[in-house]
Amino acid sequence: MIRVLIVDDQELIRIGFRLFLQTRPDLEVVGEAADGREALDRAAELRPDVVLMDVRMPRMDGVEATARLTAADDPPRVLILTTYDLDEYVFGALRAGASGFLLKDAPRERLLEAIRVVHQGEALLSPSITRRLIEDYADRTDPVRPPPDLLAALTPREREMLLLVARGLSNQEIASRLVVTEATVKSHIGSVFAKLHLRDRVQAVVLAYENGLVVPGRRPGPH
Repeated sequence: MIRVLIVDDQELIRIGFRLFLQTRPDLEVVGEAADGREALDRAAELRPDVVLMDVRMPRMDGVEATARLTAADDPPRVLILTTYDLDEYVFGALRAGASGFLLKDAPRERLLEAIRVVHQGEALLSPSITRRLIEDYADRTDPVRPPPDLLAALTPREREMLLLVARGLSNQEIASRLVVTEATVKSHIGSVFAKLHLRDRVQAVVLAYENGLVVPGRRPGPH
């Protein structure tokens, strides 16, 4: 059973999500919140597995609430809900620790898939959105020299995987480029995440750009 907390300042949206989700046998809507501050209180009380988080809300927006939730011990997974896929707040929320995002007008089955995917520890982040995150981050930040020991634990192949993930390539695209199976790609990426203590692709992208491992606009070279 996946315990879900719904956070949105519009009551009708919360009701709509609740009515739909509670019909699924593997989902339990444990509570609702109308803003980020209330979400923190409710999450501490109810211990949800997944938080459906609106972005623009009074008192405390979804970005700050996400950052506080994901910084806690044993945090829930946060799935950002937004009206526009170019919402500037989305990128902030992803950097704050969200596991992905979904448009509010997405098909109902897509919402169910998203909740289950993030609950399993994966990131719901399409390659196109990864690239937008990269471009947004690159516009705001000057890369710095990476710590010399950052990649010491990675094999050459794992480092190559990290850089391709940071470029926004999907597992299928990486497999095609390197002429390996998707299962092999998934295994290598899982090893990278474990060694670098990364939760998902979002954190991998941010780490790569924060540490200057990838320069915006430059194709990955040999590693």
